[in-house]
Amino acid sequence: MEPDEVLSEEELSAIERRVGAATPGPWVGWMESRHSIGGTSFIQLRADAEEDDEIYLTRATGGHEVVGADAQTDADIEFIVGARQDVPRLVKEIRRLRAVLEGAHPAD
Repeated sequence: MEPDEVLSEEELSAIERRVGAATPGPWVGWMESRHSIGGTSFIQLRADAEEDDEIYLTRATGGHEVVGADAQTDADIEFIVGARQDVPRLVKEIRRLRAVLEGAHPAD
């Protein structure tokens, strides 16, 4: 899809399906660079999470895995965590705005 291409109803529905299939939110990001948790940054998928409800991301640079505090990995985790809450709201807002536009300009 080109950046200026209109988001089709099929694409919007596909986004909603992915949201529906993901673990319910909110997700929490635990960043080694900010929380000094004594390990690697991770995403906690549920507030009452067990270890099976955590996602760890690692970054490889120069053929070596980066372990511990890494600002770029933490920024990526923060984006992913935010997306779990942001994407459903954005889809809902797109649908609301489309309904307003359709009401203002009925199809011929």
